Formats: sequence, C-alpha cells, structure tokens
Amino acid sequence: MPTTPGDLTEGVLGALDVAMQRYRLPASEVALFSHATTVVTNAILEETGARAALVTTRGFRDVLELRRSARADLYDLFQDAPATLIPRRRRFEITERIDAHGTIVTPLAENEIDALIGALKAARVDAIAVSLLFSFLNPAHERRLAERLRAALPQVPVYLSSDVLPEIKEFERTSTTGVCAYAGPILASYLERLNHVTRSRALPPLFLMGSNGGILEAAEAIAMPAIAVESGPAAGVVAAALVARQTGRLELLSFDMGGTTAKASLIRGGQYETTPHYEVGGGSSMSRWMNGTGHPIRVPVIDLAEVSAGGGSIAWVDRAGALRVGPKSAGADPGPVCYARGGTEPTVTDCNLLLGYLDKTSLLDGELPIDHAAAAAAVRERLAAPLGLDIRTAAAAVIDVVNHAMAEVLKIVSIQRGHDPRHFALAAFGGAGPLHAVALASELGIAEVICPPIPGAFSALGLIGTDLKRDYVQTLRSAAAVEPQVLAAVFAALEKKGAAMLERAGVAPERRRFARSVDARYPRQSHELEVPVACGSIEAATLARRRDRRDGAFNNQGHRGASRNGPGQSQAPSLVSRNRRHRRDHLRPQTDVRRVQGRGSHRDRVARVHHSCPTGMASEDG
Repeated sequence: MPTTPGDLTEGVLGALDVAMQRYRLPASEVALFSHATTVVTNAILEETGARAALVTTRGFRDVLELRRSARADLYDLFQDAPATLIPRRRRFEITERIDAHGTIVTPLAENEIDALIGALKAARVDAIAVSLLFSFLNPAHERRLAERLRAALPQVPVYLSSDVLPEIKEFERTSTTGVCAYAGPILASYLERLNHVTRSRALPPLFLMGSNGGILEAAEAIAMPAIAVESGPAAGVVAAALVARQTGRLELLSFDMGGTTAKASLIRGGQYETTPHYEVGGGSSMSRWMNGTGHPIRVPVIDLAEVSAGGGSIAWVDRAGALRVGPKSAGADPGPVCYARGGTEPTVTDCNLLLGYLDKTSLLDGELPIDHAAAAAAVRERLAAPLGLDIRTAAAAVIDVVNHAMAEVLKIVSIQRGHDPRHFALAAFGGAGPLHAVALASELGIAEVICPPIPGAFSALGLIGTDLKRDYVQTLRSAAAVEPQVLAAVFAALEKKGAAMLERAGVAPERRRFARSVDARYPRQSHELEVPVACGSIEAATLARRRDRRDGAFNNQGHRGASRNGPGQSQAPSLVSRNRRHRRDHLRPQTDVRRVQGRGSHRDRVARVHHSCPTGMASEDG
C-alpha cells in the first residue's frame, strides 16, 4: 500500500484491510496491533508542529535559546543554533521560586495566573509546556499552575516537566517538555483516530513502538510524545537484533534504507544499544556526538545514525555543476518519476531502474507499473545533459554519491565508536536497502550481507518481537541520597508507577520484570555513569562493593584522576520493569531466557539522584 501523506491513517487502514482480506484473517484472531510511526520526527524536521507555549520561572524565559555551549563544528564561528520550537512571543514567565533542596523560597504568584491565562488565549496556543526551576524536587507549583490552566483551557493539553522528565538540568528538561508540547497534539490526533477506527473493527488496543525499542500503549505515547521520536527506525533495529540472535551472527550492522532516509545502528552480542542523550532536528541525526545541532530530548533512544538518502531522494546538479543527491525527496506523493504519478525530478530509484537493478515493467509482483521511458527522459534532461554524460554513467554517478553518504553513516556507528566493521555482518532491509548493501559491504570490507525475504516489511518483525517497555527516572538532590533506605524508597515508588502501567495494559504479575540502575558520578564530574543495581533489598555493603567494582573498571580504562575514597557526586537508581506476554511460537524458534521477554515487557528507568549543588538559589546546570 502506498503512503498517504495527506492522511496517514488512510494508508495504515488500507494496509490492514488488504492484509486481512488476502490472508483471510478475522479480527478475532489478531492478538496484537502494534504500530511504528515517524509523525513526531516529521513534525519537528518539517517544523509543522503545534502552536506551543512555554511557561517558566520568572527570569528564565530564554533558556531554550541560551542552550548549552556545545557546537557541532568547534571552528565554525558563523553557525547558527536551530530555531527554537517555541518562539519568544509564546514564552511566558510567572513569579515563583523553589531552591536546590526543593524548599519553596517564593510562593507561586496566584494573582498572576489570570493574566497568564488571558495571554495564552490571545496567543491561540494548541499546547502548553510548563518548566519551573527545581520542579523535579518539588512539583507543587507546576501542579497548581497546571490545575488552573486546565480548568481555564480544557481543550489545550498541558505538559509538566515534573511529569515528562523529573530530572536535573533545566535546559534538557525544558527542551524535552517543549518537544512534547510541540508534537503532542499532532501525535494525539493521529493515534486517537487510528485507535478509534481499529477498535470499531474489533481489533486489539493500539500499541506504539517507542524510541527505546519497546512498545507502549498509545495513551502513554500521547502523554509523553518525546518517547516516540524515533518510533519508526527503532522497529527495524529491534528486528535486526532478533535476527542476529536467531542466526547466531551476534555482531551485526543494521542498515535500513527507505524512501527518504537511510538509518544505521550497531548490534553487539545480539543486543542493540540505547543512549539517554539525543537531539532531534537540524543535523543531529548524523551522530549522537554531534551536539548543538538539534533539540535535546532526555529519553532513552536506540543509538543510530541517519542520513537523507533514500529511494526517493532527488538527484540534482548545483550551480557549480556538481552532482548532488538529497536532502529533498520525492516522497510518497508524487514519488519517483518511474512510478508515473506526476514526479518530474530524477531520484535514486529511477537511477537503480536505469542500471538494471529493478524490473523494467513493474514492481510489487506486478501491482506497481513502471514507466522506464519517463525515468530515462528525466535523467537525460536533469542530469546527463548538464553533466555532459550518457544516461547510464549519470545514473551510476548518482548511485556512487548516495552509496558514499550511506557508507559514512555506517562508519559513524562502527569506526567512530571504535569498532572494526570487518568483524560484523551487514543486515540490509527497507524497500531499497538490499539494492545497495553489497556495494556498501565492499567499501567497508564486510564479508557477509543478510537480506530478509520481505525487506520492505522487515521492521514489522520488530513490532511483534519486542517487549512492552517504559523508562522512569527521578532525580534526588540530598546528601542522604546515597543512603540505602533512600534509594530503596525511590525504587519502590518508581516500581509502583511501572506496575500500575503494566496493570492497565493487562499484564499478569508473574510476567513482569523490573531492572534497576543508578546514574552516579565522581566529584567534579559533569556526566554520570550508569551502574546496575540488583532487585531486592539494598544494603550499604552492596553499594560499596559496586562502587569498588566501578572504581576498578574506571581506573583500568586509564582514568586515574578520580578519588576512590570520595563520595559520589550524584546517584540515580533506575528500575526496568518488564512484562512477559505470550508470543506465537513460530516467532521464537529458540527459547533462550534472554529472548523470552514477552511482548508486553515494560522498562522502568527508575531514578537519578543528585546532590552536587550546595547553593539554595543555584540554577540546575548539574
């Protein structure tokens, strides 16, 4: 089924109808309805999100523009930060102040709220983000403000930073909450309509792929849209990891090339990796170490790199006479010239057709007629003639350019991470992935390429081969944060949240699993290290042993500057809660314990504990 950009729901429902009719599948036999989407990403990249507003503590209206000092190119003095998703005219302040210990210094100015509501109404906002200082320690002001806003503006969703990301670092917390407000109304409209129609057809409740590689209820995604930023690409990586485990090729490079972009990810030991630091928009998709180019979100995201190089990427000649490919794409409408749907600009797919890599008459088993002559004419007019080349040479040059760009993405997730790609197999999927896989493998010295039978639908395997998973986090700032009883209480509170979510999803207690970790740092460090914590009771001796093991590993890696005897600067217990739900046996030919994590597994990221800022009126720059 073709994508329907005007209304994405139509494409999803059309595909469902075709599949259920072709395979004579009644709705009563559908056990899971899981979906991956790029709605959030597209809204941010195309700047088509909602008219969002931001409410901050007085004096902190410009935190989104002040950002961090990190820049993508250290020596480019003329680079600009990405435009803020919420312009200054829709950023408002209110008088209040909570200090670094969670103590109310200045009460919330209730007398200012009516004027704030009037300004929000005048601005005709679609969503509101609220991010007050140190609300992760004491959310009382945010909750009171939200109560008043929701009463006065019942149709406008309000996102609180203390709910979205109860974690230190004001810029990242505000940015994540702002992303939720910007993309939330669009995602909510899409998912609510899709869920309504599918339920009317007696299909199961809708689940959505999250950026962390697990699925979650649609309502959870609507409440926290940032966790769906990489929903689409995540499904493919999960499927590739499943194939890695089932084929015994545990070291794998995942390569997913669709119509607009190509994505790459690294799989080690049969497992994909996630990162809690991610930027969306701008040029940030090329590398997670390319800070300062996008909008930061502090949620776990599968570690991947992405480039604007897909089957629909348009090839063109610039004013200097150089051949370029992308970033503009023909998309699904009109699509490549050879699809005969109104496209006029040559694409990567058109060039693959002219080089003989695609059937000259039709695709999709005859369901998609191909206009070979139109593709040849477009390449001749737009590329070959300006470059002074014949048609085949021009088409081959386009493929060389796009292959080089995609090879760079594969190098980002392998060589730039310190891994030799020659020691990995390449799993190629997506509608265009296998066409380019051998050339990419040759350039990187990869000896083995794995192509699934239906590469265009391969990502769907990830939707049914993963767990129900959700991460929760809570920052604590106190000298007592390292005390076992304090950590145990935080874990218990977050586990209660996770259990409640699993209960709503209908997950039986015996199928739930929780995993904990703490984010901690040494004195004078500004970034945390994640330390696993076993479930059960927490004892001081256990924490000491874990600290000693971490110290040993840290020093073995050559980091000699840390004091082994000093207390940690920050600590964060993280809980992962998973639900093991039934899966069809044919999806699990091997039953090793690591893989019997049922479809409903839920991951709770439990807590970050910080006590590094002694001054009561300090900012949150932890």
